[in-house]
Amino acid sequence: MNGAVWHPSPNFGPRRDGGRPELIVLHYTAMQSCGAARDRLCDPSAEVSAHYLIDTDGTVLHLVDEAQRAWHAGAGEWAGRGDINSRSIGIELDNDGATPFAEAQMRALEPLMHGIMQRWDIPAFGVIGHSDMAPGRKVDPGPLFDWPWLEAAGLARARGVDPGPRDATPEMFRQVAVAAGYTAPCSDADLLQAVRLRYRAGAEGPLCPQDFTPLGHAALWT
Repeated sequence: MNGAVWHPSPNFGPRRDGGRPELIVLHYTAMQSCGAARDRLCDPSAEVSAHYLIDTDGTVLHLVDEAQRAWHAGAGEWAGRGDINSRSIGIELDNDGATPFAEAQMRALEPLMHGIMQRWDIPAFGVIGHSDMAPGRKVDPGPLFDWPWLEAAGLARARGVDPGPRDATPEMFRQVAVAAGYTAPCSDADLLQAVRLRYRAGAEGPLCPQDFTPLGHAALWT
């Protein structure tokens, strides 16, 4: 599949309640090497896995059949839907969270995602980071992941451009974030961090109008 190397993991099961892939969840491995990540994702005692693992050199390892439920997402929610493992394809990228993602890795990710989205009719809205579905619990793929690259390729939801509201309140921000898919229970601080990880990497300080802009849904504040 797009040149992926089949390296099966024993860590999978059937999708529950008739679930089918409607999301792609992106992760970073936070391990010393792709080999170490591969071994962990294939270790029965670890009880974790993903459908794909991409090395920094662009090598794609196919670990779990797309029709099966891999164990990559854990607790969380997106757009009001839980059991993300039963509703998603998980892709791990070999990265420590502190290093820019390699160009070869991003170039390998692009056709892989194109194929998955075509096979399962997954829209750009359905491409999320682990941090999007689990605010406060997960931060991957982290602030260095190149979301604009995916947006430009039509592989992730395009960010909004409208100016944010003058009177930015946490209550209004949550309403806008929920409309954009951020429905997992979390604190106001964790919600803000999750949105900034995705759209305003490096932003600090209290909630401001610029935090609303990338979420779109300007009708909710105008």
